[in-house]
Amino acid sequence: MMRDNSGASFQDQTLRQIVHTSIGGTETRIRISNLFGDRPLVVKDVHLALGSGGSEIIAASDRLVTFQGKESTIIPAGETIVSDRVPFNVPQRADVAISMYLPEKTPVSSHHATAHQTSYIASGDMSSSERMEPAKISRSVYFLCGLDVVGRPYRGTVVALGASITEGYGANDENHDLWTDELARRFSDAGLEIGVVNLGISGNRLLVPGAGDSAESRFQRDVLAQPGVRWVIFSDDPINDLGSTKPAPDIDTITAAMERMIAMAHARHIRFLCSTLTPFQDANYWTEQEEQTREQFNAFIRTSGSHCDGIIDQDAATHDPAHPARFLPAYDHGDHLHPNDAGHLAIANAVSLGYFRR
Repeated sequence: MMRDNSGASFQDQTLRQIVHTSIGGTETRIRISNLFGDRPLVVKDVHLALGSGGSEIIAASDRLVTFQGKESTIIPAGETIVSDRVPFNVPQRADVAISMYLPEKTPVSSHHATAHQTSYIASGDMSSSERMEPAKISRSVYFLCGLDVVGRPYRGTVVALGASITEGYGANDENHDLWTDELARRFSDAGLEIGVVNLGISGNRLLVPGAGDSAESRFQRDVLAQPGVRWVIFSDDPINDLGSTKPAPDIDTITAAMERMIAMAHARHIRFLCSTLTPFQDANYWTEQEEQTREQFNAFIRTSGSHCDGIIDQDAATHDPAHPARFLPAYDHGDHLHPNDAGHLAIANAVSLGYFRR
């Protein structure tokens, strides 16, 4: 989640937000955040159901969500609440629609600005409606910060922490072609019951805030506090440190921050998988000095001294062998910074499933 300063608000409106699952289960619970709010958040008549396309749900699957047995909840400023468990058969890689009614004037405070998933907004209490009309369409997620799928044994959860490449920029959103979705497919095909949580924020940086809190400062809240987390994949944040921070940080500053996160993960017995940085020559903020630092970072995590528990070589999977500082043209979204669908698939295929069988 990140802070919203737009001044927008909701009142007497229903949000229907779609979450694409990775694993299946027999029970669920949801998490609603008022992390960046400055007043209590009032939420009523929360429902979840299987989505059937657009704003429609499968009516027979609709379930009321309660909070300590109540049909409404008030979330204090700065806090997050977890619902009661709801008996609900969730297929793996399914769309779950979560609807919540906001009766009072509710400033948009805690949200994910570019969620790569369509959400729907309608007037009045429409939470249990099979279809929401008329509905506004949004590409952001508001207040909803998690869907926990529970009810059967599984190996654990892998959290992908990163910036826009992790978030899914450049992939076909509606087909779920993000590399994290492709990784979930690989787990499923291999019979590995592993949940995948995408915590990418477009524009996020490792060292300093901007598009959300820095990766290091949100590591405890966003990664270590996830239920069942056993692995973290640290991905593309440092690209934005190199391109967006002036002057750009040196290699020692970047690696020191990453090693602090590794130590925090290891203290919780969580395995930390490091990703090399993808090429970005010809992107609008690339320089030769930043390219040298990118190459130094990639060389560092390929050594045993990095303390990484495994390496995902996104660089080797996506660069043009004839021009290693650039994307392979077949994988370039067009801005020379983000991968397209084929590039996202190449990144997912670069993840060794052996790391998750131990």
